[in-house]
Amino acid sequence: MRELKIFWSTLLHAGRNLLPIVLVVAAFQLFVLQSVPEGLTGILVGLGIVVLGVALFLQGLEMGIFPIGRSLSNAFARRGSLPLLLGFGFSFGFAAVIAEPALIAVAGQAETISEGHIDAMTLRLIIATSVGLVVALGVLRTLLGLPLHWFMIGGYITVVTITWFAPPEIVGLAYDSGGVTTNIVTVPLIAALGMGLAAAISGRNVLADGFGLVALAVMVPMITVQAYGIYVFEIVGIDPGGESLDLAGDPAAKGASLDPLSILTGLLTTLRDVLPIIAAVLFFQLVILRQPIPHLKRVVIGFLLVILGLYAFVVGLELGLFPIGERMADQLIARDNLIFLYLFAFAIGFATTMAEPALIAIGDQAEQAARGQINAAVIRLLVALGVAIGITIGVHRILAGDSIHLYVIGGYALVIGLTFVAPRYIVPLAYDLGGVTTSEVTVPLVTALGIGLATQIEGRNALMDGFGLIAFASIFPIVTVLGYATIADRVNRRLSGRPTTDDID
Repeated sequence: MRELKIFWSTLLHAGRNLLPIVLVVAAFQLFVLQSVPEGLTGILVGLGIVVLGVALFLQGLEMGIFPIGRSLSNAFARRGSLPLLLGFGFSFGFAAVIAEPALIAVAGQAETISEGHIDAMTLRLIIATSVGLVVALGVLRTLLGLPLHWFMIGGYITVVTITWFAPPEIVGLAYDSGGVTTNIVTVPLIAALGMGLAAAISGRNVLADGFGLVALAVMVPMITVQAYGIYVFEIVGIDPGGESLDLAGDPAAKGASLDPLSILTGLLTTLRDVLPIIAAVLFFQLVILRQPIPHLKRVVIGFLLVILGLYAFVVGLELGLFPIGERMADQLIARDNLIFLYLFAFAIGFATTMAEPALIAIGDQAEQAARGQINAAVIRLLVALGVAIGITIGVHRILAGDSIHLYVIGGYALVIGLTFVAPRYIVPLAYDLGGVTTSEVTVPLVTALGIGLATQIEGRNALMDGFGLIAFASIFPIVTVLGYATIADRVNRRLSGRPTTDDID
């Protein structure tokens, strides 16, 4: 009975996360487009399956994965063994990302649009390996007490540099890949690992040393995916095809098949996606710690719920969220009044981010760690504003047909500049907040919106122009948080009579 109550609460929680999207879409359909979307029944069924899938997935995480992840983190932190901590960081970073629902969705869309030239599984393996290495690096940074900003500045300079050499077909996808690696699975595990280590090590500050792993996990996949694109499109020499791709006519994009064979195949594929997490848990618990898995029955049920939830989520995406994004793009373009399209992008970004559970959790943890320096509600407003601005700018880029290079390079140049002048206590948190802004529900909708716009506008390429919105949603929250903290710090210093300079060591 207790588990049923918890599941019902989780189901309501998943429904609340989806509600902002439904309200924004409904408002635009009723008051702007004044029409009922085609295939409304199928979309509603798909949205219901998404809510059920997310609820099952979250319930499984709470029952099976999170308790073991937290206990393993604490056990290895107490042991203080560097090789064990690095190996654990890599394994859990890899395992969590390979099963990330938003990444599965984006990788599948990339494979479809590139007509198979970009392999979805290869893309996921590259990104998961990158995040695994990054988490290991972040663990080492926390152990040694090294400043995060030098890692981030050096990393973003590398990102910007490789962008000049990467083919345009991969740039938007690469930046989006960084934004979708840290969501429903990875943020709690990675954030708990970083803060747990900082709290366990004498002389470390949870705010300055515990945050930052999420930010690193966002940054490095941008480099590795662009390197993969250089190999696919320049070394192999593949032509991505024509200027646009009609996703509306693609059977793979229309929806999921629900016949018994397809369901069985989908469940087996989902099991394959979750196997790395299971393997990592079994290896570290049974082989390294040599301890039995506590509450084994509960853990097994948790993993089964993760598999069922992840499968239902993917099916619901194909039935509900992907069609919404594509059809809204089509309808708003047909209105021939771009102001409504900008308003839709802004509203979707702001409303969904305010309801983002990972953002709420990180904001509350930061407020507790900062001891009055940070207000969680203000942080949520700043991040939501940044996401809304970012998605709106990304939509403008698609409409204008501009290259993503200049936008992204300009955005990160602004981030790097603000890093040098912002108060040091806010920098790790600000970078982390750029990685928790896009939920498992928002990413597919925004991705579908971008692809739909690039498909509907003459002269656009779905692969080169359709991706990139998630990247903008990750960059501009860093700008708004760092900018606000810098201004607030300067005002407080002037009022208190202290110097207004805050040099970075």
